[in-house]
Amino acid sequence: MTQPPLPFAPEILRFLKRHHYERVTPRAALIDMDGTLYDSMKNHTRAWHRLMTELGVECTRDEFYLYEGRTGASTINALFQRQFGRDATDEEKTSLYQRKTEYFRELPPVLPMEGALDMLSVFREVGMQRVLVTGSGQQSVLDNISRDFPGMFDDDKRITARNVTHGKPHPEPFIKAMQLARVSPSQSIVVENAPLGVEAGDRAGAFTVGVTTGPIPREAMEEAGAAVVFSSMPEFAHMLPSLLLSLLTITSDY
Repeated sequence: MTQPPLPFAPEILRFLKRHHYERVTPRAALIDMDGTLYDSMKNHTRAWHRLMTELGVECTRDEFYLYEGRTGASTINALFQRQFGRDATDEEKTSLYQRKTEYFRELPPVLPMEGALDMLSVFREVGMQRVLVTGSGQQSVLDNISRDFPGMFDDDKRITARNVTHGKPHPEPFIKAMQLARVSPSQSIVVENAPLGVEAGDRAGAFTVGVTTGPIPREAMEEAGAAVVFSSMPEFAHMLPSLLLSLLTITSDY
Protein backbone atom coordinates (compact mmCIF):
# COMPACT_ATOMS: atom_id res chain seq x y z
CA MET A 1 0.00 0.00 0.00
CA THR A 2 1.29 3.47 -0.91
CA GLN A 3 2.00 5.54 2.16
CA PRO A 4 0.48 9.04 2.29
CA PRO A 5 3.00 11.83 1.74
CA LEU A 6 4.58 13.34 4.81
CA PRO A 7 3.47 16.85 5.81
CA PHE A 8 5.45 19.66 4.18
CA ALA A 9 7.22 17.27 1.80
CA PRO A 10 7.04 19.61 -1.24
CA GLU A 11 8.37 22.57 0.79
CA ILE A 12 11.19 20.53 2.29
CA LEU A 13 12.22 19.06 -1.05
CA ARG A 14 12.28 22.51 -2.66
CA PHE A 15 14.50 23.74 0.17
CA LEU A 16 16.89 20.79 -0.14
CA LYS A 17 17.19 21.27 -3.88
CA ARG A 18 17.74 25.02 -3.63
CA HIS A 19 20.48 24.69 -1.01
CA HIS A 20 21.98 21.48 -2.41
CA TYR A 21 21.49 19.60 0.85
CA GLU A 22 20.88 15.89 1.19
CA ARG A 23 18.78 16.41 4.31
CA VAL A 24 18.10 18.67 7.28
CA THR A 25 18.93 17.29 10.73
CA PRO A 26 17.56 19.89 13.18
CA ARG A 27 19.74 20.46 16.24
CA ALA A 28 19.23 24.17 16.96
CA ALA A 29 16.36 26.64 16.66
CA LEU A 30 17.46 30.23 15.99
CA ILE A 31 14.54 32.39 17.05
CA ASP A 32 13.72 36.06 16.49
CA MET A 33 12.27 38.14 19.35
CA ASP A 34 10.06 41.07 18.32
CA GLY A 35 6.91 39.89 16.59
CA THR A 36 7.92 36.26 17.17
CA LEU A 37 8.30 35.82 20.92
CA TYR A 38 6.65 39.12 21.83
CA ASP A 39 3.68 41.00 20.41
CA SER A 40 5.86 44.10 20.42
CA MET A 41 5.92 45.32 16.84
CA LYS A 42 2.91 47.61 17.22
CA ASN A 43 4.83 49.50 19.92
CA HIS A 44 8.05 49.56 17.91
CA THR A 45 6.32 50.89 14.81
CA ARG A 46 4.54 53.55 16.85
CA ALA A 47 7.78 54.70 18.50
CA TRP A 48 9.70 54.74 15.22
CA HIS A 49 6.93 56.65 13.44
CA ARG A 50 6.76 59.27 16.18
CA LEU A 51 10.53 59.75 16.13
CA MET A 52 10.86 60.04 12.38
CA THR A 53 7.88 62.32 11.80
CA GLU A 54 9.27 64.68 14.45
CA LEU A 55 12.46 64.84 12.36
CA GLY A 56 10.50 65.64 9.20
CA VAL A 57 10.96 62.20 7.64
CA GLU A 58 8.05 61.20 5.42
CA CYS A 59 7.03 57.68 6.41
CA THR A 60 4.11 55.46 7.33
CA ARG A 61 3.78 53.44 10.47
CA ASP A 62 3.30 50.16 8.59
CA GLU A 63 6.56 50.49 6.68
CA PHE A 64 8.48 49.90 9.90
CA TYR A 65 7.22 46.32 9.95
CA LEU A 66 9.35 45.83 6.84
CA TYR A 67 12.45 47.17 8.60
CA GLU A 68 12.19 44.71 11.47
CA GLY A 69 15.47 42.87 11.89
CA ARG A 70 17.64 45.84 11.05
CA THR A 71 19.69 47.34 13.84
CA GLY A 72 18.41 50.69 15.09
CA ALA A 73 21.43 52.48 13.62
CA SER A 74 20.79 50.88 10.23
CA THR A 75 17.14 51.91 10.24
CA ILE A 76 18.01 55.50 11.11
CA ASN A 77 20.69 55.63 8.44
CA ALA A 78 18.42 54.21 5.73
CA LEU A 79 15.72 56.79 6.43
CA PHE A 80 18.25 59.65 6.55
CA GLN A 81 19.61 58.58 3.18
CA ARG A 82 16.10 58.49 1.72
CA GLN A 83 14.87 61.77 3.19
CA PHE A 84 17.99 63.90 3.48
CA GLY A 85 20.37 62.30 0.99
CA ARG A 86 23.08 61.68 3.57
CA ASP A 87 24.22 59.22 6.21
CA ALA A 88 23.32 59.88 9.82
CA THR A 89 26.32 60.68 12.00
CA ASP A 90 27.31 58.31 14.77
CA GLU A 91 26.11 60.87 17.29
CA GLU A 92 22.73 61.11 15.57
CA LYS A 93 22.35 57.35 15.47
CA THR A 94 23.09 57.06 19.18
CA SER A 95 20.92 59.95 20.37
CA LEU A 96 17.99 59.19 18.08
CA TYR A 97 17.89 55.51 18.99
CA GLN A 98 17.92 56.52 22.64
CA ARG A 99 14.95 58.79 22.01
CA LYS A 100 13.13 56.00 20.18
CA THR A 101 13.81 53.74 23.18
CA GLU A 102 12.28 56.33 25.50
CA TYR A 103 9.17 56.57 23.31
CA PHE A 104 8.90 52.77 23.34
CA ARG A 105 9.08 52.69 27.14
CA GLU A 106 6.19 55.17 27.40
CA LEU A 107 3.87 52.69 25.68
CA PRO A 108 1.96 49.86 27.41
CA PRO A 109 4.10 46.81 28.32
CA VAL A 110 4.42 44.21 25.58
CA LEU A 111 3.11 40.70 26.14
CA PRO A 112 4.46 37.34 25.01
CA MET A 113 3.13 36.22 21.64
CA GLU A 114 0.34 33.68 21.91
CA GLY A 115 1.76 30.28 21.05
CA ALA A 116 5.41 31.30 21.55
CA LEU A 117 5.87 29.33 24.77
CA ASP A 118 4.24 26.27 23.17
CA MET A 119 6.68 26.53 20.27
CA LEU A 120 9.69 26.78 22.57
CA SER A 121 8.42 23.87 24.63
CA VAL A 122 8.35 21.64 21.54
CA PHE A 123 11.94 22.55 20.67
CA ARG A 124 13.03 21.84 24.24
CA GLU A 125 11.15 18.54 24.43
CA VAL A 126 12.90 17.21 21.32
CA GLY A 127 16.29 18.27 22.67
CA MET A 128 17.00 21.15 20.28
CA GLN A 129 19.04 24.12 21.44
CA ARG A 130 17.31 27.50 21.42
CA VAL A 131 19.28 30.62 20.45
CA LEU A 132 17.75 34.10 20.57
CA VAL A 133 18.64 36.12 17.46
CA THR A 134 17.37 39.68 17.45
CA GLY A 135 18.33 42.93 15.77
CA SER A 136 16.95 44.75 18.79
CA GLY A 137 18.89 46.39 21.56
CA GLN A 138 15.69 47.14 23.47
CA GLN A 139 16.85 46.15 26.95
CA SER A 140 13.38 46.50 28.47
CA VAL A 141 12.21 43.57 26.32
CA LEU A 142 15.42 41.54 26.51
CA ASP A 143 15.29 41.65 30.31
CA ASN A 144 11.92 39.88 30.27
CA ILE A 145 13.04 36.80 28.32
CA SER A 146 14.00 34.73 31.37
CA ARG A 147 10.83 35.72 33.24
CA ASP A 148 8.40 35.08 30.40
CA PHE A 149 10.14 32.02 28.93
CA PRO A 150 11.82 30.36 31.93
CA GLY A 151 14.47 27.82 31.07
CA MET A 152 14.08 28.32 27.34
CA PHE A 153 17.20 30.40 26.58
CA ASP A 154 20.59 30.11 28.26
CA ASP A 155 22.20 33.47 28.97
CA ASP A 156 25.06 32.65 26.61
CA LYS A 157 22.73 31.71 23.74
CA ARG A 158 21.73 35.20 22.63
CA ILE A 159 22.72 37.27 19.61
CA THR A 160 21.53 40.90 19.77
CA ALA A 161 22.34 44.14 17.97
CA ARG A 162 25.36 44.48 20.26
CA ASN A 163 26.96 41.29 18.92
CA VAL A 164 26.96 41.95 15.19
CA THR A 165 28.48 44.33 12.69
CA HIS A 166 25.82 43.68 10.06
CA GLY A 167 22.17 43.29 11.00
CA LYS A 168 19.50 41.41 9.10
CA PRO A 169 19.08 40.87 6.12
CA HIS A 170 22.81 40.12 6.30
CA PRO A 171 23.29 36.50 7.42
CA GLU A 172 25.83 37.42 10.10
CA PRO A 173 23.38 37.24 13.08
CA PHE A 174 22.36 33.69 12.22
CA ILE A 175 25.88 32.59 11.33
CA LYS A 176 27.02 33.78 14.76
CA ALA A 177 24.08 31.96 16.35
CA MET A 178 25.12 28.75 14.60
CA GLN A 179 28.63 29.23 15.92
CA LEU A 180 27.28 29.66 19.46
CA ALA A 181 25.27 26.46 19.13
CA ARG A 182 28.10 24.66 17.29
CA VAL A 183 25.84 23.56 14.47
CA SER A 184 25.98 23.72 10.69
CA PRO A 185 23.38 25.50 8.52
CA SER A 186 21.71 22.18 7.64
CA GLN A 187 21.28 21.53 11.37
CA SER A 188 19.51 24.84 11.97
CA ILE A 189 15.91 26.06 11.90
CA VAL A 190 15.25 29.80 11.84
CA VAL A 191 11.92 31.21 13.09
CA GLU A 192 11.12 34.71 11.84
CA ASN A 193 8.14 37.00 11.29
CA ALA A 194 9.58 39.58 8.88
CA PRO A 195 11.08 39.46 5.38
CA LEU A 196 14.48 40.86 6.38
CA GLY A 197 14.89 38.19 9.03
CA VAL A 198 13.68 35.48 6.68
CA GLU A 199 16.18 36.62 4.06
CA ALA A 200 18.99 36.57 6.63
CA GLY A 201 18.09 33.06 7.77
CA ASP A 202 17.87 31.72 4.25
CA ARG A 203 21.14 33.37 3.24
CA ALA A 204 22.76 31.71 6.26
CA GLY A 205 21.58 28.37 4.86
CA ALA A 206 19.07 27.49 7.57
CA PHE A 207 15.62 25.97 7.05
CA THR A 208 13.72 29.19 7.60
CA VAL A 209 10.15 29.35 8.86
CA GLY A 210 8.08 32.49 8.35
CA VAL A 211 5.20 33.25 10.73
CA THR A 212 2.83 36.07 9.76
CA THR A 213 2.11 37.76 13.08
CA GLY A 214 1.63 41.24 11.60
CA PRO A 215 0.37 42.94 8.43
CA ILE A 216 3.09 41.53 6.16
CA PRO A 217 1.56 39.09 3.63
CA ARG A 218 2.80 35.51 3.39
CA GLU A 219 3.89 36.18 -0.20
CA ALA A 220 6.53 38.60 1.10
CA MET A 221 7.88 35.87 3.37
CA GLU A 222 8.00 33.38 0.53
CA GLU A 223 9.77 35.86 -1.75
CA ALA A 224 12.34 36.50 0.99
CA GLY A 225 13.18 32.79 1.11
CA ALA A 226 10.92 31.19 3.72
CA ALA A 227 10.84 27.42 3.24
CA VAL A 228 7.39 27.28 4.81
CA VAL A 229 5.01 29.97 6.12
CA PHE A 230 2.44 29.74 8.90
CA SER A 231 -0.43 32.15 9.48
CA SER A 232 0.06 32.44 13.26
CA MET A 233 2.33 31.32 16.07
CA PRO A 234 -0.31 28.96 17.55
CA GLU A 235 -0.62 27.27 14.15
CA PHE A 236 3.15 26.89 13.91
CA ALA A 237 3.43 25.51 17.45
CA HIS A 238 0.68 23.00 16.69
CA MET A 239 2.28 21.84 13.44
CA LEU A 240 5.89 21.94 14.64
CA PRO A 241 6.11 18.27 15.74
CA SER A 242 4.91 17.17 12.30
CA LEU A 243 7.37 19.51 10.59
CA LEU A 244 10.28 18.20 12.66
CA LEU A 245 9.34 14.58 11.95
CA SER A 246 9.20 15.30 8.23
CA LEU A 247 12.55 17.08 8.30
CA LEU A 248 14.15 14.10 10.02
CA THR A 249 12.63 11.69 7.49
CA ILE A 250 12.79 13.38 4.11
CA THR A 251 16.01 13.30 2.09
CA SER A 252 16.78 14.80 -1.30
CA ASP A 253 15.83 11.51 -3.04
CA TYR A 254 12.48 11.17 -1.23
